[in-house]
Amino acid sequence: MQSILQYRRFGKYVARQYERDKSKAEALGQPYNSAAGLAYSSNENAAGPVIEGEAFHAQYHANTDTRDPEKGEQAAGGDAATQAQDHTQTEDPEKQLAEKDGGSFEPIHSAPSGREGSMAGEESEHMSRASTVATRRSLGTALGTTLTGIDVRDRSTKEGGQGKVFVVGYEGEKDIMDPHNWSFTTRIGATVNIASIGWIVGFASSVDSAALTQASMDFGVSEVAESLATGLFLIGFGVGALLAGPVSETIGRNPVYITTLSLYMIFIMASALAPNISAQLAFRFIAGCFAATPLTCAGGSISDLWNPMERVYAFPVFANAAFMGPIFGPVVGGFIGQSSLVSWRWTEWITLIISGLILFNVVLFQPETYAPILLKWKASRLRELTGDDRYKAEVEIRDVTFVKRLGRALYRPFLLTFSEPIIIFIALYLTVIYIILFTFLNGYTFVFTETYGFSEGITGLSFIGIGIGLCLASILVPIIYMWAKRDLAKIKEQGGDRLPPEFRLWFAMFGAPAIPISMLWMGWTAYPDISYWSPLAASVLFGYGILCVFISSYQYIIDAYEAYAASALASATLIRYVAAGGMIEVSIPFYKNLGVHWTLTILGCLSALLVPVPYLFYIYGVKIRKWSKYAVA
Repeated sequence: MQSILQYRRFGKYVARQYERDKSKAEALGQPYNSAAGLAYSSNENAAGPVIEGEAFHAQYHANTDTRDPEKGEQAAGGDAATQAQDHTQTEDPEKQLAEKDGGSFEPIHSAPSGREGSMAGEESEHMSRASTVATRRSLGTALGTTLTGIDVRDRSTKEGGQGKVFVVGYEGEKDIMDPHNWSFTTRIGATVNIASIGWIVGFASSVDSAALTQASMDFGVSEVAESLATGLFLIGFGVGALLAGPVSETIGRNPVYITTLSLYMIFIMASALAPNISAQLAFRFIAGCFAATPLTCAGGSISDLWNPMERVYAFPVFANAAFMGPIFGPVVGGFIGQSSLVSWRWTEWITLIISGLILFNVVLFQPETYAPILLKWKASRLRELTGDDRYKAEVEIRDVTFVKRLGRALYRPFLLTFSEPIIIFIALYLTVIYIILFTFLNGYTFVFTETYGFSEGITGLSFIGIGIGLCLASILVPIIYMWAKRDLAKIKEQGGDRLPPEFRLWFAMFGAPAIPISMLWMGWTAYPDISYWSPLAASVLFGYGILCVFISSYQYIIDAYEAYAASALASATLIRYVAAGGMIEVSIPFYKNLGVHWTLTILGCLSALLVPVPYLFYIYGVKIRKWSKYAVA
């Protein structure tokens, strides 16, 4: 619903922009006609800054004037000599490579406008090479000075002749169609919607684990077998993460959020109605596959809305919600499990009800944020206004089919996993953290129920300690934001324009030591003669540490890999969720045979081995990125 209303609003805005540019041209005493009014600008700097992917606007309007820009004819007030200077040939490796194959191509780039992530993505290097001459021209209105976001490029027509394509971009840095320029309230609302999806799918992953005993009795299986319901949901997370990205880059974020959330709800309902454990396990796995969308798309959506500095504040909102879901699942599930009034199946029904409320909110209020889709809407409206089908968005002229993009999305994460040190160690670090977190779903029974005699409901409440730790990590946000502003100012004084990706590691450097400390603390103070407040306090420190590492890991990968970030994140997501899902199956025997103390000691030692990772990348990250084939040098 919101996307439909948004499409209509954008259509009206494009119409006003069109009329405004038309009026500007007419103010010069010249009819606004792209065939008559276009002029090549011989001095782009004099005409104002031309941003990559954005050029001076060229509107096409049906008119009786016979001058045609496709013939290269000059506009009124120009001369042939000036135009000849503007047809500057640009040499680049991609063009030279293309010429060897018998053609000359012009790469089409997105328009970052200083904002990574909104127009970038895995497809940027695969956009269509639509032209057949190696020239790049910036065209304007009759003034030759109004930046309105149309890039005119040469192409081949179907008839084999030379033609032009008008590639639509944003009007400028302040274009209100750009999600970065929406009101603060709108962007916060959209971010909260994305975070709420992340929260509910995390909640769904853990809520049934607290009613494990009742479900296993109902199906007549062991608790270890029933724990597969949680494990397979997590494995589904990892598998689904590979597919959501390329789909969202084809049809937009909103359709993917709405469709996958709806399908996930169907299989959650099926799981609640499952007649046997086989059906339950199958339905939970499929539900997990569809629930993976926010894990893959949320980072892109947040980048669509917030610039790199703003993400210091914005991303922790999503990260908090993504971790709060698995924490609150056992809180609710524990009381359902111990209740004699309702069945364990109400863990699924409550999940379904909350998911429905969130879906309703997303359908009504979540706007589309993916820039290529927004520009596709703009191009469509311009075609309607002008009657000229040469207005195209970048997403409409790329030469890579969805099937090819999907294939690349499936193999590239594995390629990065085995070739990129940054991905290898960060994925390993997140995997250990998720193994600890999700084995707690079964392990807390041994820590608090068996040691201190807590009921199932109170044991579930014990997870709130981790939640408090997650909130404490937010205290670092204003401190790191202040440092970011200070460092960025210094970089700009030296001629730079952005913080290095390693700056994102500050969160992890503050939080990494907290994880092994909390594990050893909890493991060796969980005794009946020591107050239960001690392991609860340790859980607060654990929550603080895992959120710090998660925030740094995601943002470091996004900044370090830019165009390949989606594949890199998909790789990390697949590995950590498959590993965590598998470890849930061994967690009960693990705690039973080794005991709480040695189990947590082993997990603490594993996390201690990885504590140096953020510090090493902070020191050597620049060198490592220079060696990399995929990271930003």
